[in-house]
Amino acid sequence: MSYVFLGFSLGLSAGLAPGPLLALVIQRTLRHGVASGLRIAIAPLLTDLPIVILAILVISRLPEIWLHGMMALGGLFVLWLAVEAWRETADAFTQNVETPSAQQDFLRGMMVNFLNPHPYLFWGTVGAPLVIQAWNQNPWYAAEFILFFYLFLIGSKVVLALILGRVRQLPPHLYHRLMQFSALLLLIAGSIMLYSAWQGVMAIR
Repeated sequence: MSYVFLGFSLGLSAGLAPGPLLALVIQRTLRHGVASGLRIAIAPLLTDLPIVILAILVISRLPEIWLHGMMALGGLFVLWLAVEAWRETADAFTQNVETPSAQQDFLRGMMVNFLNPHPYLFWGTVGAPLVIQAWNQNPWYAAEFILFFYLFLIGSKVVLALILGRVRQLPPHLYHRLMQFSALLLLIAGSIMLYSAWQGVMAIR
């Protein structure tokens, strides 16, 4: 089994999968520049260690309703980000919007990642078992999987932020439309999370 290929394929698919963190990378890059988008993109590096530990030791033992509750909280938070993004879009050409600090960007990215149950589910059901299996064969295999997984998980979002950084130099009306679209992506992501949480709760009942 090639753990390099597994790390590459799983990391790339997770990095480019539509979701709240990807939508936030797009929105912050378009609104505040590449640096802001890059800080959001690396949020998994700051949050995934406790997520992995929680997934292995705690989450797998909690009632399923807890995951749905986390999904609902995450959805509400992303909806709040969407409303804020839309307001910033409306104000973009009427007043100067304060550029967020690095701490604010990191905090937003970490909150979105912490409140999204998908990383917990991935590490609890796929990631952790693969790492354990690879470690039992050769510790270097486990290191290869983790290295390539995060290289492509983070790298795909970094490349997207760098590309979108050039879009900011478009004519104002096109740039304005793209900013509105980025806010809409956040709205869709939050709504999907809330709907998924509601479906999960209904299935339990």
